[in-house]
Amino acid sequence: MPKYLIERSMPNVGSLSREELAALADRSCLSLDEIGSDIQWVQSFVTADKVYSVYIARDQKLIREHAYRSGTLADSICEVKAVIDPSTAREAQRAQQHDTAKEAGIW
Repeated sequence: MPKYLIERSMPNVGSLSREELAALADRSCLSLDEIGSDIQWVQSFVTADKVYSVYIARDQKLIREHAYRSGTLADSICEVKAVIDPSTAREAQRAQQHDTAKEAGIW
């Protein structure tokens, strides 16, 4: 299933208490239970005024339904096309070195 990155504007969300954030998470989980198994919340990152969440879902329609049911409307929903990190660069370098060695007959 596709992975999505969701951006939500939530003024002052970064100053919410642990209990208030737990209540938001609980409301999200209850909505997910209502919708079914075609959507999964992976994690969220809370900043001063926004929440960025990662979901796995059958389609964007389910993401929007979850946002509506949980009362946390989404400003944007973007399908993740690739995930990169520092190891991505190292893998590319190793592949290039392997290709160069193979061409030189060292491999």
